Amino acid sequence: MRSLAYHGSSRPIGVRRFAVAIAAGAMLIAAVLLAPRPAAADTPWLSVSEDGYASFTVPVASVEAAVGQVSGVLIEGNFGPSFTWAEFGLTRRGTAFSGVLGPLKPGLYTYQVTGDDTKGLKDPTNGTSVASKPLLSTFFVAGDSVRLLADVPQGQGGKVETLTYRTKGQERSALVWLPPAYSGKGPNAYPVLFLQSATGVSATDWLDLGRAKQILDNLSAQRSMEPMVVVISDGDAAAGDKELQKAVTERYRVHRGAAHQAIAGVAEGGTQALRAALSHPAQFAYAGSFSGLLTDGVGRPDAHAIKLLRLYTGNVTDPAYNATNRLTKALDRARITYEFDGVNPDAGANWNAWQENLIDFVPRLFRRVSDHGPSAGHGRLKGEFNPPAPGTTPTPFVSEDRFVTFETTTDFKDAQRVKVWANLAPNGSWLRVRLSRDGDRWRATVGPLDPWFYYYRLMVDGVSVKDVSNPTKVTSEPTWSTFLVNGERSRLLSDVPAGQGGKVESLTYRSTVANQDRTALVWTPPGYDPNRAEPYPVFYLQHGSGQSYTDWVEMGRAKQILDHRFLDGDLVPMVVVMGNGNVSDFTKELLENIVPAARARYHISSDPSRQALAGLSMGGGQTLTLLKARPGQFAYVAAFSAGFGSGAGVDAQAINNGTKLLRLYVGDQTDFVYPSFMTSLTTLNNLGIRYEFDGVTPGPHGWDVWQKNLIDLAPRLFKR
Repeated sequence: MRSLAYHGSSRPIGVRRFAVAIAAGAMLIAAVLLAPRPAAADTPWLSVSEDGYASFTVPVASVEAAVGQVSGVLIEGNFGPSFTWAEFGLTRRGTAFSGVLGPLKPGLYTYQVTGDDTKGLKDPTNGTSVASKPLLSTFFVAGDSVRLLADVPQGQGGKVETLTYRTKGQERSALVWLPPAYSGKGPNAYPVLFLQSATGVSATDWLDLGRAKQILDNLSAQRSMEPMVVVISDGDAAAGDKELQKAVTERYRVHRGAAHQAIAGVAEGGTQALRAALSHPAQFAYAGSFSGLLTDGVGRPDAHAIKLLRLYTGNVTDPAYNATNRLTKALDRARITYEFDGVNPDAGANWNAWQENLIDFVPRLFRRVSDHGPSAGHGRLKGEFNPPAPGTTPTPFVSEDRFVTFETTTDFKDAQRVKVWANLAPNGSWLRVRLSRDGDRWRATVGPLDPWFYYYRLMVDGVSVKDVSNPTKVTSEPTWSTFLVNGERSRLLSDVPAGQGGKVESLTYRSTVANQDRTALVWTPPGYDPNRAEPYPVFYLQHGSGQSYTDWVEMGRAKQILDHRFLDGDLVPMVVVMGNGNVSDFTKELLENIVPAARARYHISSDPSRQALAGLSMGGGQTLTLLKARPGQFAYVAAFSAGFGSGAGVDAQAINNGTKLLRLYVGDQTDFVYPSFMTSLTTLNNLGIRYEFDGVTPGPHGWDVWQKNLIDLAPRLFKR
């Protein structure tokens, strides 16, 4: 297995980071800016910025001392859409594996370090732990939306104790949260909430992953809940366990009547909670189901005995989504009053959703409340979610709500591990999501995905495989496939109506540098007239390392972007030439081979003021190299994710005099050229070169960023 990173292009390969770029004179990036320093044993492997970027630096020596020699390292965590468990590949740089992921939404994140897909280890520099899963660590991204998950000031929170009791001849234990100022003496008893865990889930997970103590402490401090005792049991404990209830009443000053008893749980624990409340309404007057799986058998309990029955579910990635749909119908048929919190659009069946459920549920207990509706932003159930039957549709299948189902053919029925590796992380970083076996195929549904352009490949037992059910292709990356999630955000990346866009043609030219015939792709605008009096301005657009002339069309969506910009009236009619930049001397290749061939075939201008040049990564470096060598050759110049390099011998005045627009772009902290790019701005300032900086484009060294760059740049060309 090789870790995924971007190296001079969006190419997920970790073996030839700068070879082509340096050979082309592209980006002169100092290794010291890119390579993290070796981490000492006590140096944190993880740092989290205030704006939610998680930076991992894992020493090779530490990993190999723990699990043996590895060829790659990844971070497994709840980083995927809807907080799905996913894998983030790190890149080896010197003596450490490193990578930056983000910005992450506010919330609690869980992760472990894994070498070569199977060799898991705990981050020894992170003091957090998950008692039930020793390899896991956590970190918290703060934000207003998760303020109730933060620690309260020391001494102001409640207390958590362990309660030991015997049931069915066995000794068991539960965790008990006591509110601040709890006293075992006095005339007033406390109501009690019994919190159930899912099957196989420890009670401690409610603290380590559910942040139950922080939630209860904060709600109590805000006086948003009634003072109560909360009893947390593990997934093997029976709901309504008489022995547990007896132990609680013997040790704590709690009410015994049903009006003062509540029960809730997650997943199977939610199912148990519902059954207990519906079967024994004289025991629990309040019940909550967080992703519970009960679908029928609700019976006809005394409706007056149940004061609150509230249901919660995540989005369609939550197995409880369909179950909740069926349960609401069963409750309606039985004429049982209940409340539904609505569909959580941003989480599935995981602790991130269940934390929100607990925050919503607890303030409703043992008191009168006026709000009985869903949480803000939660939607209605739209019927059951069922992707097409296996093998009946091309993949991936994209639902109207932007959930994407990936599916393999039957060719991998004997595989051990199958994953989809795609730009699913915030702003386009690559994550791997595991598929589950479904008969003789493998499947997974992820989402909701933001409207945008996505690209992916399958990983079958560590081998990169093309999804042959997807007809799209990427010439420079034969195992990649693509798909578009439609929406206003992705409108400029979508196809325009047939017959309304420009044309893309192949242009063959002789390369004296490569000593071979080569090809460029050329976009001509709608209504292109080779006989018009005025030649068209021309824009030469270059690809990155490991790519070729096809990539701006197949991956960059250049045709769609240019078509839309033209039809929207934002684009000066121009010809766009996308040549092959994989040569030892790009300046010579462009000026002596590509440009003459384009002029011979198309009615384009030779006036520098009507010529533009731009490129991404390696192509951006080639663009800036040509700018320094031949200032004034192109009046409009732009570089995407590329550094200016050395200022030695640069004629700043010639550049300023001959350039109408020099516009620079870079991704955020996840773009590995970010440090050298920012250094370049200082170089340009010191030289006195005029330029425009678009500001940081959210996203990594990849197509999500470069598409946005082209969308911004194209309308600026050949205008004042």
